[in-house]
Amino acid sequence: MLSSWARIASSLLLVSARWATAIPTAELDERELNSRQEDNHWVATWTSMPQLVEPNNMPPSQFTNGGVFRDATIRQTLHLSIGAERLRIQISNTFGGSDLPITAASIALAAGNKAGVAGIDAATLKPLTFRNGSSSIVVPRGQVAYTDPIEFSVGPQTNIAVSLYSQQGQSGSSITGHPGSRTTSHMQSGNRVSTATLSGGANTKHWYFLSAVEAWKPKDHSAFVILGDSITDGRGSTDDGNNRWPDLLIARMQKEGINHIGVNNQAAGGNTVLSGGLGPTLLTRYKRDALQVAGVKYVMIFIGVNDIGGGGTDSGSQNSIATRLQSAFQQIVRECKAAGIKTIGGTITQFTGSGQSYSNPTREQTRVKVNEWILNSGTFDTTVDFAKIIGDPGNRAQLARQFDGGDHLHPNVAGFQAMADGFPLGFFRAFNGTL
Repeated sequence: MLSSWARIASSLLLVSARWATAIPTAELDERELNSRQEDNHWVATWTSMPQLVEPNNMPPSQFTNGGVFRDATIRQTLHLSIGAERLRIQISNTFGGSDLPITAASIALAAGNKAGVAGIDAATLKPLTFRNGSSSIVVPRGQVAYTDPIEFSVGPQTNIAVSLYSQQGQSGSSITGHPGSRTTSHMQSGNRVSTATLSGGANTKHWYFLSAVEAWKPKDHSAFVILGDSITDGRGSTDDGNNRWPDLLIARMQKEGINHIGVNNQAAGGNTVLSGGLGPTLLTRYKRDALQVAGVKYVMIFIGVNDIGGGGTDSGSQNSIATRLQSAFQQIVRECKAAGIKTIGGTITQFTGSGQSYSNPTREQTRVKVNEWILNSGTFDTTVDFAKIIGDPGNRAQLARQFDGGDHLHPNVAGFQAMADGFPLGFFRAFNGTL
């Protein structure tokens, strides 16, 4: 039998041997962290379809003299869909006629978690950097740039404020933005990226330069992209209200516990699928605005009303539009499927009514024809009949009165809520084993 001292010595030797072969806790933590990081990827939590800003949507004149935003700061609020601990922001100069110099930038929570405010929660203010630590960047003409990833904790449905300062400003009059923001942006002379509240400058309801916010999330998180026109862009919603139908869908998804899918609005007012309209057509932008979005797994196509409504009223023109829309949708879906992306098609909603320029029986026939194809062709993985959800049961050619925004084309907020409530969340459950 070992003596007490021998037993103690033996125990100490055993413990020493174990410590000699053990990995320090700090190293274990680092390995675990690295392993987790390898399982993460970037997922878009907010997007805004970039387009060339039309002359009447440029910033106020005092911020275009001698260069757009020359020696000026612009602060913009963005409504994120899913939360994150780490973010990065995409700045677009896709349609700029010259290089875009950014001298300084910052991020903070918007004051009161409200959209369109000039103030920030100063305690959350952090500088944004570029290219591994630089406070400034020049985004080349026709390109986009990312900020460095930043540790910035946000919950779902958070409003963040991003402030950009340009000492030199962007030369010329061709800049990139999103006119239909329905969100107030604030601007002030000088470098005010760290100022708690911008005042004494000007404001406008457009976004400029910001095109995406991406969250660093586990691989079971993904992005849902909605390709659309003014109905998805929010015409008929409340300014600074974040009550477009995709915003209301975000709220419903969060309530239902679907908190791992970022919802991204890639729509623009007046946008078309085939030709004409405002902004790049869907056929020229879907690769950028859907297939190339970070973490995309689901894509919705809900667009076509401007093609039909802007086309000739003769049967030949409308038959051609119907055929070409179907072909375009097939092309986009085919490429989505090749990339492993699931698709959902939304029926084109109504536009018949007194004073509505699109209103015409032949155009209505085209809308019905295309919608029947959307619902019955089997092209999409699933569909949602928005036309039925917000249409008048007594007259399927018209929006229901309680959902009509007044022009017989754009739904009101009640209509947007009905669309969000009628969206089939089973679309996500069917293609995600975690739900």
